[in-house]
Amino acid sequence: MSDTPTHATESGTELSRIVRPLRLSEEVSGDLQRRVARGELKPGDRLPTEKTLGEAFGVSRAVVREAIARLKADGLIETRQGSGAFVVEAPKTINLRFWKGVGTELDELRDIFELRAMVEGAVAELAAQRRDKKDLKAMAQHLQTMDDAMAAGLDGTEADDNFHIAMAKATHNTYVSRLVEFLGRHFSDSRKLSWHGTRRELAHPKEAQREHHALFEAISVGNAENARRCALDHLRGAAGRFGIKLALDLDRKATRSPGKS
Repeated sequence: MSDTPTHATESGTELSRIVRPLRLSEEVSGDLQRRVARGELKPGDRLPTEKTLGEAFGVSRAVVREAIARLKADGLIETRQGSGAFVVEAPKTINLRFWKGVGTELDELRDIFELRAMVEGAVAELAAQRRDKKDLKAMAQHLQTMDDAMAAGLDGTEADDNFHIAMAKATHNTYVSRLVEFLGRHFSDSRKLSWHGTRRELAHPKEAQREHHALFEAISVGNAENARRCALDHLRGAAGRFGIKLALDLDRKATRSPGKS
């Protein structure tokens, strides 16, 4: 019998936790981050040496260096030449971390899908209004790559990411494109679920791909309202296949008062 923890959904269905093995550097950086959060490591404190941390965690110095680099990139620590690594007095950047397939994922995954719905719905709507032949060609190529991956039983997550990035580029807004490219790479773990889930039987690439095709068609013909609807349907479908029901207030029409246009 599996010891994998489960969560009950509103329908009563039990879902297995979606888990992928953590890299050693992620485990080390996560442990250090929690120590900072608990106040065990305070602002201004110097971290132990790489050698000491490596021995304490039972990992190599290379793993420690990678973990330190992650915390530095997140603005939680700073390194001083010749002095070592220190907890910063105040974080220099907003630490925007996304779900990575571990932890109490159902609540967090619901929030990820909701964020995707808000972003991708608006992007699809604008892309339908502004797309050109070059944009449609790029989207069609990524869509075909996903079709090929599905037919071969392979992971089409990268092509899925690229399809959504191409859709953002079709808005012809540089900052929208940059934002979606940044967020899209973080959203990749939630997209990956459509391709292989935690177990093969949890993946539904055919359903997801039908939704992609509908979205592409709406953008191709320039139907902005339908493009937004298809984007929301895709996110509702993706979330629903894991027992997650997205809120109705994401849909402008669903929340419109009777008698109002």
